[in-house]
Amino acid sequence: MCKDCGCSIGHTHEAGAHSHADMTHEHVHTHADGTVHSHAHMHEAGIDHEHDAHDHVHANVAISDAKTIEVMSKILSANDEEAAHNRAHLDEDKILCLNLMSSPGSGKTTLLEATIKSGKFKIGVIEGDLETNRDADRIIKAGAQAHQISTGETCHLDAFMVHEGLHHIDTKGLDLVFIENVGNLVCPAAFDVGAHLNVVLLSVPEGSDKIAKYPVIFRRADCVVITKTALLPHFDFDMEEVVREVHKLNPKADVIALDSKSGEGVEKWLKFLQYKKEFR
Repeated sequence: MCKDCGCSIGHTHEAGAHSHADMTHEHVHTHADGTVHSHAHMHEAGIDHEHDAHDHVHANVAISDAKTIEVMSKILSANDEEAAHNRAHLDEDKILCLNLMSSPGSGKTTLLEATIKSGKFKIGVIEGDLETNRDADRIIKAGAQAHQISTGETCHLDAFMVHEGLHHIDTKGLDLVFIENVGNLVCPAAFDVGAHLNVVLLSVPEGSDKIAKYPVIFRRADCVVITKTALLPHFDFDMEEVVREVHKLNPKADVIALDSKSGEGVEKWLKFLQYKKEFR
């Protein structure tokens, strides 16, 4: 419920409102080996799966009263539990899941298209946007499975949305599942969606100062991908500053510079994926 970015306590999923009274609902999964697994989820009365960032719960004066903080803590705890559940199912199927985050227009979908067209992996994609199926349509055209989640006014995906999305993808035999989060450098960083790795994209036109301005998302990145490098001659973008700022926040993060359109640097990205898939 970030007042500045458009979130509210209640949000609407593509299938309708996702608000819960005291209730339990059950999911049933059939795995690659033919086994069936079911599990139940208990939801607190009146709590939606719409959250503020973890780091802002106590800092935001709009949610500083004890009751609101208590409700927010329950919401975030439920989300983290669902995220762990998502990861467990992906682990059972030996699938590596990556959460792609960035501002709008940084090249997430274009990078996914290049990755799919390389033919090196069997890929499924969960797309998150406020409206339209355009990105999912592009992914399907490129040759991979995709499911679009339209979030309405909500500026990020959460673990419950991703769980629902996974039911719309045939994960049997997949190597990778990508979650293309809603374009936003703030809220998506705070929500564990069940991925194994967080990847943050920064395009050359955005400028090299964004890492210092939006430290939370870059601090949580396992890999930072600098995109649209073909435009470097036309922008005042300091690559050395980017690497320095990333490693100041997160010394273990990989930094990969590439241009998805020309293909320059894409092979390094593909090798990163292969390594993480084999040795995670």
